[in-house]
Amino acid sequence: MKRILSIVMLFSAFITNAQNETNENLYEKNNEIKINALGALNGTIQATYERHLNKKSSLGITSTYVFSNDINDDLNYSVSPYYRRYFGRKYASGFFAEGFGMLTSIDGKKIYNEDHSIFTENPDVTDFAIGLGLGWKWVSKGGFVIEANIGCGALLFNANKTDHNIVNKIMLNVGYRF
Repeated sequence: MKRILSIVMLFSAFITNAQNETNENLYEKNNEIKINALGALNGTIQATYERHLNKKSSLGITSTYVFSNDINDDLNYSVSPYYRRYFGRKYASGFFAEGFGMLTSIDGKKIYNEDHSIFTENPDVTDFAIGLGLGWKWVSKGGFVIEANIGCGALLFNANKTDHNIVNKIMLNVGYRF
């Protein structure tokens, strides 16, 4: 009788342990780090950190630094916090919509002479923008992330001191969820 009871207890412990392993969802990790694969094409480095609040929403921040003024001659840097709402079935993936803010430094307004051959540039302008974006995210079981998103926002305070009044976000991010 003791032997049967020992076997039943051992078997039940094994089943309980197996159930805990299968219930643990590999997708439900709360942190992501990503870089924009398109950044090098436009002379920037863009890094993103995202924290998942639950299955359907997250907060994140993207930082952009311009390393080549030959390619991207207007933007100097930006920091962009965002909130995302996911509409996919898996944990924080699939189609999403986001609202973002962006603190940005942009070159000042360019003033040209009469024949438009020479210009003088006003000092750099720091401004804040608010915008909306759409995108899609895919996450592998191992935590590899691919994300595409596009967004547009309006400068709020100093748009008259620069040649721009909108900001754009075009990103193809690759990263890791942990």
